[in-house]
Amino acid sequence: MTPLLTFYGDDFTGSTAVMEILSFAGVPTMLFMDAPEPEVLSQYPDLQAIGVAGIARSKDPAWMRANLPPVFEALKRFGAPVSHYKTCSTFDSAPGTGSIGVASELGARVFDGGWIPLVVGAPAIRRYQAFGNLFAGAGADNHRLDRHPVMSRHPVTPMDEADLGRHLSRQTDLRVGVIDLAAIKAGQADAVLQRCLAEGARILAIDVVDDETLAEAGRLTWQDGAGPVFAVGSQGVEYALVAFWRAQAMIPADHAPPNLHAVDQIFAVSGSCAPTTADQIACAEAKGFKILHFDAACAADPQRLTAEMQRVRSASLALLSDGHDVLATTARGPDDPALGRMAETIEQTGASASDVNDRLGAALGQLVAAIRQQTGLPRVAIGGGDTSGHALTALGAEALTAVAPLAPGAPVCRLHKRADAKIDGLEVTLKGGQMGAPEFFLQAKGCPQT
Repeated sequence: MTPLLTFYGDDFTGSTAVMEILSFAGVPTMLFMDAPEPEVLSQYPDLQAIGVAGIARSKDPAWMRANLPPVFEALKRFGAPVSHYKTCSTFDSAPGTGSIGVASELGARVFDGGWIPLVVGAPAIRRYQAFGNLFAGAGADNHRLDRHPVMSRHPVTPMDEADLGRHLSRQTDLRVGVIDLAAIKAGQADAVLQRCLAEGARILAIDVVDDETLAEAGRLTWQDGAGPVFAVGSQGVEYALVAFWRAQAMIPADHAPPNLHAVDQIFAVSGSCAPTTADQIACAEAKGFKILHFDAACAADPQRLTAEMQRVRSASLALLSDGHDVLATTARGPDDPALGRMAETIEQTGASASDVNDRLGAALGQLVAAIRQQTGLPRVAIGGGDTSGHALTALGAEALTAVAPLAPGAPVCRLHKRADAKIDGLEVTLKGGQMGAPEFFLQAKGCPQT
């Protein structure tokens, strides 16, 4: 079966968000850690969407130029009408880190499909694009991205520009046009598209603020299914395509997702310093979770890191054996003194911050693997995009499938690893720093939502 869609996620949590939308809309989807070979896909003949979970968001342009084209070529061979480069819904990127502009250039060369649809707005997760500017929810309010209380202060890719065309102009020479909501509401989207193309635009940012503009973004992206279309953007691409496919009766109009079953006990790790995650940790602690601090500064010294990982593992196993739910965390919000200690240690030792972060993430992943192997716990929760990627690598995951919804963008998934019965079948939820309600870790266990 030729799939409807292929996608590459620029981080692991974003990749599972795409799988969530498609799977629970009735589009059979599998997320692989590497581009699958045909003999692997032959075991899953009913797949209609094939994804690859990546790490490009944290990489520089040299890495992207070396690593993205082979993945894009592999996805192109599957023959899907649309292939999607999935970005963060807050468009995290900079010229030197996770450049969406460079990814767009590379995809354009491989797919050679003409103009590139850019869809970032996704009302279901409180992301809106209006007249080319991106807005995102935080608390009770919606903010233009350059005034967002979190994203404007992002430690790696602070967003100081909400106009996506201007933002991308720092990363690529590809010209960006806008199909704005006024044109869409007036039925003039196709005319604006043709005008922008005539003026030299290669990337067309499509406004999405409501159901009407969402479905129109899906129509424009689908381009009659003639393909190959290379699309860029958040999971808004999938929300838009699903809306259009439903309108065209290409997929079920109403597909009820399964309910999440409860488990008796859960283990969680967090490498996120986001305020949202800090609130979730506090809520879990108030509801009886045992919180263990993992000293991130130890990651500057491999020997100290090994000792710290063993300490937290032993403490976790002891608490789990007493029947507790356990959450190991490196920080409790952006103002946690642990972050300052880590920065001081990196400066004092002369270690590479990138290497330290990689070692820390790998250690947290090894911790998750050790707990699963020694306890057989059926479900784990992982907070932080980078931490999630390292954890799946340490677990040796081959692929993920969606089990049940939990929080928008963070479903519960089933891990597939055919060669290791102790890991195969583990249920895991991967949570980006800003995702989920305060009760997220309780909900991951299957506790009733409050």
